[in-house]
Amino acid sequence: MWLSEGQVNSFRTGGWLVISPFAPDEIQELALMVDEVQSWDDQGSWIHHREMTDHGPRLCRTENFVPFHAGLRALLTEGVLPGAAGELLGEDVLLYKEKINYKLAGGAGFRPHQDAPAYPFIGRSISVMVAVDRSTVENGCLEVVDAMHAGIIPADDGGCITSDWTDSHSWHPVPMEAGDVLFFDALTPHRSGPNLSGMDRRALFPTYNASAEGNLREAYYAEKARVFTDTEHRGDNVRISLINDFEGRPVT
Repeated sequence: MWLSEGQVNSFRTGGWLVISPFAPDEIQELALMVDEVQSWDDQGSWIHHREMTDHGPRLCRTENFVPFHAGLRALLTEGVLPGAAGELLGEDVLLYKEKINYKLAGGAGFRPHQDAPAYPFIGRSISVMVAVDRSTVENGCLEVVDAMHAGIIPADDGGCITSDWTDSHSWHPVPMEAGDVLFFDALTPHRSGPNLSGMDRRALFPTYNASAEGNLREAYYAEKARVFTDTEHRGDNVRISLINDFEGRPVT
């Protein structure tokens, strides 16, 4: 067992849970592994996304890196992350997708949304944030709405939560230290502000689906590639998700 009964109950009531499972040397190793991915060029099959900031073009996300980094593959597919995710979901899980959100100094935030509408092929899933760096209100930590993970919330044409709903609910900042892990239901409403500090705020975001639904990781990335190829993006922001939640400016 990775979690206590109290932790599982807290998650199922509130829709999110923070734990601190890593030792200091493991946190240091996590940062070094993310440093490696961040230094990769654009020539591989992984996916880098960039945004324009007041400091110039900056990397904002990397996806599909698990096949190319053994250390991060082990971290996301073995041990506490899938183990605890399975306990919270109530059954074994499989890695559905993975990303690193960098939110470097000057980086943009994300509009209020739920993850589930951006996840084709699956019905039950859990999102995870692993803080690589300290996450604060000033550098754009995640904010959630407690106990609102029972179903789909009204959304706009871009798949983000409507302003009426957003303005009528209380949003709870979730600051985290490096190495902290936030589990949140794919239906939990969340958002994050821009990084207004001078400190980078990187985080790993694996998503897990119930294993009974099958291994759908390759299907997800194939579908995302199809959508990005076949559909026109409307708006003045960078397109990095299957919903229009990211507020970053395009690099021109």
